[in-house]
Amino acid sequence: MKLHELKYTEGARRNSKRIGRGHGSGTGKTSGKGNKGQNARSGGGVSMGFEGGQTPLYLRLPKRGFTNYTRKVMGTVNVEALNAFEDGTVVTVQMLLATRLVRKELDGIKILGVGELTKKLTVQVNAFSKTAQEAIEKVGGKAEVI
Repeated sequence: MKLHELKYTEGARRNSKRIGRGHGSGTGKTSGKGNKGQNARSGGGVSMGFEGGQTPLYLRLPKRGFTNYTRKVMGTVNVEALNAFEDGTVVTVQMLLATRLVRKELDGIKILGVGELTKKLTVQVNAFSKTAQEAIEKVGGKAEVI
């Protein structure tokens, strides 16, 4: 099969509705818009959420909370996941991304203290929890904040 031989499957494409092309077309005269009124005019119609002048639902509902625009979202890795590395390795952000222990860097990477570490590692990331830092230093490793 070649590119010029490709065809659409039956019923995949339809002709657009041709409005205002005489009364024999079925959408002549008023072009399928009925007679007069706001929706028959050019540029007519109401905005989304308009309820005929009644206060719209999105304004009647109470407002809750706020969005903290200074919030930092960290990618997280548990201490037990670091056992995947060899003894004496310097674990960096790039290594964590390469081994898929963390999928996205986001605003940084934080090591959490879940599980037990058995390897002596030097870990260089953006943040550590207290328990993670203690777990790394307990086995003789280093926890370095970059």
